[in-house]
Amino acid sequence: MRPAGLLLLLTTGCYRVSFDVEGDRAYMNGTINTGTPEQFAALLADNPGLAVIELEVVPGSVDDEACLAAGRLVREHGLSTHLAADGEIASGGVDFFLAGVERTIEEGGMVGVHSWSQLGGPDGEELPRDDPEHQSYLDYLSEMSVTEDFYWFTLEAASANDIHWMSREELVVYDVITP
Repeated sequence: MRPAGLLLLLTTGCYRVSFDVEGDRAYMNGTINTGTPEQFAALLADNPGLAVIELEVVPGSVDDEACLAAGRLVREHGLSTHLAADGEIASGGVDFFLAGVERTIEEGGMVGVHSWSQLGGPDGEELPRDDPEHQSYLDYLSEMSVTEDFYWFTLEAASANDIHWMSREELVVYDVITP
């Protein structure tokens, strides 16, 4: 069962990310899409003192390449990411969160992972580990100082049509949160 916030975004078709800025913090909601890197770059240009991206309800992405590009902007600008106790992120939202130089999650914040899928092709968990399709994700995680074990965990934790909500212990073991 999905939490209400993610279910609302998924059923209402909210495929646009929004950012609300308060001081040095930007609050992020919505689904990461093709326009997100450009939107995020504009956010950075308009708010040079930005230090933290707080993800509120970010259920994923509809464009993996755009998601990774936006994440790289987070890292390039030395920003931290945060998930509050009532926050919910999943799938590509987790990939974006991992870009934070410092990553914090309050007790109660929900982090959902699953295997990726490609239209008309096999899902990530169906491919052998040496398949080149995995490499862009492995490279990204390496850039974000996250163990590759996390990637394999996400593929095995739930199929592309399901979700696994990570425990606090899993968040620590797989370097989702920084010490």
